[in-house]
Amino acid sequence: MAQMGRPRNFDRDQAVEQAMHLFWQHGYDATSLAQLKAGLGGGISAPSFYAAFGSKEALFDECVQRYLSTYAQVTECLWDESLPPRQAIDTALRQSARMQCDNAHPKGCMVTLGVMSAPSPENARVADALTQSRLRTRAGIVACVERAVSAGELPATLDPQVMATVFDSFLQGISILARDNTPFETLDAAISQLLLTWTVAPIAPDTPAKHPHTP
Repeated sequence: MAQMGRPRNFDRDQAVEQAMHLFWQHGYDATSLAQLKAGLGGGISAPSFYAAFGSKEALFDECVQRYLSTYAQVTECLWDESLPPRQAIDTALRQSARMQCDNAHPKGCMVTLGVMSAPSPENARVADALTQSRLRTRAGIVACVERAVSAGELPATLDPQVMATVFDSFLQGISILARDNTPFETLDAAISQLLLTWTVAPIAPDTPAKHPHTP
C-alpha cells in the first residue's frame, strides 16, 4: 500500500505556524522530526515533509523569520526616534512582557530561549538569526540611552553600554519569568520599578554627594 503523502487538508502556512510553536517551546535540537510531523497533522510522510520544507533546518529558519517579522516586532519601537528615549524603552519592555505572557502561544521569547538552549555544535549555525536579533535589540537600547545623553536627559558621565545592560538583562530575564508563569501584572509593576533607574541621575566620581539640607 502506498505511503500517505500530505494530508488533504495540509495548509503550508498553518504548518509553519505550528512548527514555530514547537521550536519556540522545545528549542531546535529537542524538537524531533516525529514531533514536527505529528504537529503538522500527523498524516504527512517523511518524503512529503522534505518536499514541502527541504529539511528540519530550513523549516526552523522559516519559523525564525516568521517569529522575527511578527512577535519580535514588539521591540522595534526602540528604533523609533519619534519616541522619547525613555518611552521607547518603556514601551519595548511592556510590549515584550505582555507578548511573552500571552497564553495564545508558548511563553517566553523564542529569540532568548533559542539562544539559551544553544543547538549542538554541528547545528550551531541555526541560532545565527536569533543571535543577530538579540544583538539588534541590545543595540536599540544602547541607541536610546545615547539619544538621552545627547539630549541632556541623562548625564554625560553615564556609560550607555552599562545603562543598556540594566534594561537588556531584565528583557532577557522575562523569558524565564514568563515560563515560570509570572503574571504580566507583576512584570509590568517590576518594569515601573526598573525605570526609576532612569530618573536617578548618577553622581559623577569627582562630585561629592550632598545631604538633603546642604546648600
